[in-house]
Amino acid sequence: MSKAELLEEISKLTPEERGEIWDALWTLEERQMLGSSAPSDHEKEVLDREMEDYEKNPWVGASWEEVEARLRRST
Repeated sequence: MSKAELLEEISKLTPEERGEIWDALWTLEERQMLGSSAPSDHEKEVLDREMEDYEKNPWVGASWEEVEARLRRST
């Protein structure tokens, strides 16, 4: 199936089905970035907890630009 055919078929899916595909694609991306190994259960827990904290207080913390500038100053 070509990419064009896939995109056409995806447009026919329900939001829930597209969400499942989105999740599957991100899982593939994560595995590729991590050298084909998925995060451990502990790492998943930490990431989930951090995401919950962020969703509750998205204004707390620093932008990437601020973090990068701090890191550059410390080296």
